[in-house]
Amino acid sequence: MKIADLYIRVSTDEQADKGYSQRDQEERLRKYCEINHIQVRKVIYEDHSAKTFIRPSWTKLLSILRKSRGQSDLILFTKWDRFSRNAGDAYQMIATLRRLGVEPQAVEQPLDLTIPENKMMLAFYLAAPEVENDRRALNVFHGMRRAKKEGRWMATAPIGYVNRINESGRKYIAPKEGQSDIIKWAFKELAKNTFNTEQVWKMAKEKGLKCSKNNFWRAIRNPVYCGKISIPKYKDEEIQLVTGQHEPLISEALFYEVQDVLDCRKKVMRTKMTVDENYPLRGFLKCPECDRMLTGSKSKGRSKHYYYYHCSGGCKFRLKAPDMNDKIISEIRRYVRPLPKLKLYKEVIASVYKAKTKDRTVTIQQLKVHLQEENNKLSKARELLLCGDIEAVDYRMMKADAEKTINRIEAKLTSTVTDTQNVEPLWDKAISNLSQLDYLYESGSTIQKRKIIGSIFPENLTFDGFKYRTTRVNEAMQYIMLIDRDLNENKNGTNSSFLNLSHKVTPAGFKPATLRAEI
Repeated sequence: MKIADLYIRVSTDEQADKGYSQRDQEERLRKYCEINHIQVRKVIYEDHSAKTFIRPSWTKLLSILRKSRGQSDLILFTKWDRFSRNAGDAYQMIATLRRLGVEPQAVEQPLDLTIPENKMMLAFYLAAPEVENDRRALNVFHGMRRAKKEGRWMATAPIGYVNRINESGRKYIAPKEGQSDIIKWAFKELAKNTFNTEQVWKMAKEKGLKCSKNNFWRAIRNPVYCGKISIPKYKDEEIQLVTGQHEPLISEALFYEVQDVLDCRKKVMRTKMTVDENYPLRGFLKCPECDRMLTGSKSKGRSKHYYYYHCSGGCKFRLKAPDMNDKIISEIRRYVRPLPKLKLYKEVIASVYKAKTKDRTVTIQQLKVHLQEENNKLSKARELLLCGDIEAVDYRMMKADAEKTINRIEAKLTSTVTDTQNVEPLWDKAISNLSQLDYLYESGSTIQKRKIIGSIFPENLTFDGFKYRTTRVNEAMQYIMLIDRDLNENKNGTNSSFLNLSHKVTPAGFKPATLRAEI
């Protein structure tokens, strides 16, 4: 009597749990074995696709057949599409089973494979389901590509969004409460180019963002956040961006600005962030003796640790970290002004800003000229194509490059106009922060302290044990100090004009030119 293993396969877990296919297949296979006097050794259940033979139950069965040959003569299944939906893989597996002394057979499509002509029928049985799979996959692919061209997101919602279904049953993505705000913050922080991408990701996680580092990298490269859907290249169609139907989280200008930062097209010198609360000044201080950067370390005493800033170059400069940390607060207080005075500064600086930003009009005009030039190039390329002077492939490449440049210019143009119109409301928040800058520093976290130091002092600081010195302070701070000095000198009450204030103020004192703080 022959011995057989029964192989029963469905495509999904849901079919295995709720459908009747498995029980029906088993009933038909057992009935076949009973009629043909075949002993059933074991029944193998599978709930994986037949596109490949990388299936858990099949792999386990094949391993058993290799270890214990001769225990089974047949592997029975109802139809050949239960065995495989890939003709090439099926022929190789049949050859493997035959070497193990096992014959595969479909009870409802029986074939004697010792007869050469039957291999043609086997090819038909195997190819038919493979063709069906490929046709179904192609239809799904074209349907999803069409939906993408209409601006629909056809996948699991990206970070910061959530999948929704409207009243008509149509699926869409919507901003996810909490997560979307963090994504907005991350893009704005990346655009500043103050911290690197990994640092921004870590800070975003502290705010509550739930994603891995790799997913974060993919997210900040995804144009979906500025309202665009990317359609990949396919055959003669080039890669393209279409306007999505979802709500964007950021502007196109901000998205492209972040891409410039990530592509290293926007290079800004920045201080490396450290998170040790004992050394908030590390990375900002230079040695007054050898001009190298100071680092921080601790030494163990009898009952506690003592913290120091010291030179990283080997010279003997060394000062207590708590003393230097306290003295920087006194230096910051030099730039704190009462709120009534700051409101006056606001009016003066606002007038200076309006005078200085007249050049913005020239920039906008230049962007418009550049945009017109790119459109002209595209029109000329189209004419050359119609005249037969260039090939269609060359035209598509030229069109893709031109459209990419046009999108960037339009985004910058929009950003330039928006920045010119929406700067005024920022002053209220700025003067509020300036009026309590020392309090914000003392009560802030280490990262916030470093942001305040970096914003006030763009260049490195030098401390000789008594005074902090730097070659340059923030330009806004310089304006405030000049205005304050001018107001103090103007004792007779006459009006003064501050429109001649320069963007680059260089106070005298330290070589080559330094602000000096008396502490």
